[in-house]
Amino acid sequence: MRKLYFLVPGTDGKFACGGLWAELKTVHLAQKICSAEVVTYRQRETGKLFINDLLAEKNLDDVIFVISWGFDVAKLAKKLKQYNVVYHAHSAGYNFQLPASVPIITVSRNTMGYWGQKSLNSLIYYLPNEISNEFQNLHLQRNIDVLVQARKSSEYLLQELIPALQQKCAVKLVDSYVEDLPGLFNQAKVYLYDSGEYWAQQRVSEGFGLQPMEALACGCQVFSSINGGLSDYLDPGFNCHKITCYSQEYDVQRILNVLKYSENTTLSENFFAEYRSENIIKRFQVILEELNTFFDHKKNFPPNIKDLTAIRVTKLRLQNLSKKIKQKFF
Repeated sequence: MRKLYFLVPGTDGKFACGGLWAELKTVHLAQKICSAEVVTYRQRETGKLFINDLLAEKNLDDVIFVISWGFDVAKLAKKLKQYNVVYHAHSAGYNFQLPASVPIITVSRNTMGYWGQKSLNSLIYYLPNEISNEFQNLHLQRNIDVLVQARKSSEYLLQELIPALQQKCAVKLVDSYVEDLPGLFNQAKVYLYDSGEYWAQQRVSEGFGLQPMEALACGCQVFSSINGGLSDYLDPGFNCHKITCYSQEYDVQRILNVLKYSENTTLSENFFAEYRSENIIKRFQVILEELNTFFDHKKNFPPNIKDLTAIRVTKLRLQNLSKKIKQKFF
């Protein structure tokens, strides 16, 4: 198999975020299948390859560059046009197109559907993010009624719902990095997550939404928005509850009812199996084999399927309209 180079802008400081951690987890999983390394392209880091140094090498036919940082993807795809490139797509909604020569691996079916419509001629695969085995129900005494992380939370959640809940139950609001997130989830009965407003401001989608699934795995009752990738696995009324429904009073009532009447039972491990490392490695193996076959083919054959451009869509609509008129009058 070709070697994988995962391109990230950097691995510390301002680049530290959930998306970076998810990408680094993917690198770790890839290393169980083939040779894979992290390559930075905005800042040089000790012990890591830098993109410009790497591109100075003459023969890179036996490597695949994996790009993922949404706002940089278009520029990187252009820079790496002559090489083997794969887009690891987290969020959807970035305003760029990709040629059929760039296969796409998506972290959610929601994102897969987006690219399935937007990039009709590309190879597209689904490889979910990993939920680490450390996220599990430890069956501890839970002394936090309601847990909320401030980052990505809506104005409604922070300024209206939480103050109302604080008058009736024990609420913990976290606004800093948590060293032991599984331990924190195991202390909470209910976890609130409402990211729709945040992603609307970013003008892209929720790529996967790790925290609600991690909370579910730890035995929390989850109240969440169902935007973007969250719709892959959240099922209101069956494994979670929809947050921000109709009125603040209704939200408060439902949360208090869950605290009063529902036990914090863990979903079957079968539910999480799709997102555990064992399944992901098996899927990744299949995907990488197909990608290597594709890049072998790409060396000898140019693309020859017409793109569905705006001009072509207009032409097809006019052809259909003309056909209908002929059928009606002739």
